[in-house]
Amino acid sequence: MPTLFERIVNRELPADIVHQDERVTAFRDIHPRAPVHLLIVPNKAIATANDIADEDEALVGHMFTVARDLAKREGIAENGYRLIINCNAHGGQEVYHLHVHLVGGTPLGPMISPSKALREVL
Repeated sequence: MPTLFERIVNRELPADIVHQDERVTAFRDIHPRAPVHLLIVPNKAIATANDIADEDEALVGHMFTVARDLAKREGIAENGYRLIINCNAHGGQEVYHLHVHLVGGTPLGPMISPSKALREVL
């Protein structure tokens, strides 16, 4: 069964697509965490970061150059932004189709706040 993102790439579901080429599609997240929150997905179905094959190296690199260009176009490149890839359940992945979150437009704060137990160890 195709993932939600495969259906967006194939234009079977509506999305605010901001970029699409032969390798990747980028669209606005429907539950944004910042003023700019885009998802960059490969058009090829790859479930998780663990499933990236050696032959996908150029594709993954392309995802990052598209993210760079979109950050410039969205006006967030100069002040900064965050690129996030979640992998599997503990990593917070919700849709099992590899994707990069491009998030910015406001100060984002620390990446991860250490838990109380971790602070005690440190």
